[in-house]
Amino acid sequence: MIAALRDFTDRVLGRGNAAITVPPFDGALKPNQILEEAAVVAELAQPNDLASHGGNLYVADGSTVLRYADGSMQAVAHFDHEVTALCALPDGRLAVALDGREIRIFSTNGTAESDVVVGGGNMTAVNALTAVSSEKLLATDGSASHPASQWTHDLMSQGRSGRVLSIDLASKQIEVMASGLRYAFGVAVSGNGAIVSESWRHQLVPIGPKGAGPALLDNLPVYPSRLCPAAGGGFWLTAFTGRTQLVEFVLRENAYRRRMMQEIDPEFWVAPRLNSGNSFREPMQGAHLKTMGVVKPWAPPRSYGLVIRLSAGCAPRYSLHSRVDGRNHGVVAAAEVGDALYVLAKGAGRLLRLPLNDIEAEFGA
Repeated sequence: MIAALRDFTDRVLGRGNAAITVPPFDGALKPNQILEEAAVVAELAQPNDLASHGGNLYVADGSTVLRYADGSMQAVAHFDHEVTALCALPDGRLAVALDGREIRIFSTNGTAESDVVVGGGNMTAVNALTAVSSEKLLATDGSASHPASQWTHDLMSQGRSGRVLSIDLASKQIEVMASGLRYAFGVAVSGNGAIVSESWRHQLVPIGPKGAGPALLDNLPVYPSRLCPAAGGGFWLTAFTGRTQLVEFVLRENAYRRRMMQEIDPEFWVAPRLNSGNSFREPMQGAHLKTMGVVKPWAPPRSYGLVIRLSAGCAPRYSLHSRVDGRNHGVVAAAEVGDALYVLAKGAGRLLRLPLNDIEAEFGA
């Protein structure tokens, strides 16, 4: 009763969860151009995820898994469906989610005998995988209503059907660790539980035996996505786009939002994107309009590129940016290999490389 009354009061007064304010990029999230100035090591058609193991970097590109080595890409597996998530198991095998509905584990040496296929469990939009052991995976199933490619539809529908799954590869059993999440997109092992990105709530939440706990990091100015472990402890957190007051306002105007979804091409919805500036018909918020042929880097971001370095307790230490006027937007994955951090900018179709020593020198880490 008290919670319902608080929600009603927030909607009337425009505060709390009903507020349309967006936190600024400040402190550890202070903008820079590090991602925009990163070396581009590959251009990809449909990049979705990264994984690393034993000094090898693997890339999910459409329905193909590639290995990046010595400056070139080599295909290691082809599938009939799009690879929506990828991770490496401790024993060297790779796990992929196919079309968000099926998980397959395979060996990169070409032997089909070790292939394991896990389906069912009402999987709809599996978008991230991480290995607990060689026989157990954790997965985020972003939405029960929309496939992974329709994440914008889930946001505009105010979806709250995301789940965290624990998958036993030996028995092929799927256990739901948490449900009712507002788009789960990214999971990392932490102690006896996990840390999950809840994108539409702009936060990281711990998942334990009793489900989701209080947020470890909340009120982010971006939509968080996948996490990967950092060699020095802690995590790298990617963010696939930034928040704006205009989108926050539309999400609270139900009549307008429903008509927009019914009558307008999704490409031109007032909604965040993985890239922008491709059409004069795109909706823009005030300062995002070009002035004398230039988009100001501090303009409200319809698309953005961001990686956040987190401590073991999920406190932000520093961040790497591609600002509004940049191109390396839609960052969905990161992975450390050797002395470098590789970043996947899906919006630009680029694989980026940043020397870890240069990052540490920049921030005095």
